[in-house]
Amino acid sequence: MKSDQRQEQGPTAPADNGTPSSPIPCLLPRQLHPQPLPFTDPWHYELHFPCDPRGPRIARVTLRAVLDAHGLTDLTDRAELLASELATNSVRHTKGPVSVRLQWLHPVLRVGVWDTSPEQPSTRCAQAGLHAEGGRGILILDMVADRWGGYPIGARPRGPGGKTVWFELALSGG
Repeated sequence: MKSDQRQEQGPTAPADNGTPSSPIPCLLPRQLHPQPLPFTDPWHYELHFPCDPRGPRIARVTLRAVLDAHGLTDLTDRAELLASELATNSVRHTKGPVSVRLQWLHPVLRVGVWDTSPEQPSTRCAQAGLHAEGGRGILILDMVADRWGGYPIGARPRGPGGKTVWFELALSGG
C-alpha cells in the first residue's frame, strides 16, 4: 500500500481541534426508554384506514393490542365487538375513509368511529327479520355499551365532515 493511500476506518473520536485523531469509535450515550404511563393516566390512539373490507379486522387487532398493552383486558371483548360493528357499518355504508379512536380517561374507555357519511345509524333492528343479515348493530350497541351516542360533523373547508358514533365502557370496580 502506498503511503498516500488511507485505509477506510469507522468514525473516529475528534481531537481537541475538532479533527479526527484516532480510530477509536464514537460512542453515543445510551438512550433510555420512557417509563410506561401509569394506569390512571389518560391516553388516546387513532387508526385511519381506507374504505376497505379488511379495515374492521385491522381495527380489531389494533384495539386488542392497545388494550392488552395497557392492561385493560377486562374491556377487550366488549370493545372489540362494538368497534368491529361500527367499523364494519362504516365500510359497508360509506365510500370514504374511516378512523377509529381509542381514548382512556380512567376508569372509562371511549371508542369513536368516524366516517364520511353525515347520516346517523338507523334503528332498523326492531324491523330486522329473524334471518336478516344485518340491522342489529344499534341493538348490540345498546345492550353491550355502558353509554353510546353519535353526532354529525359539518363539512370543513379542508376536509370532509361526516359523523362519529362512539361508545363508552367503564372498568368494573373503577
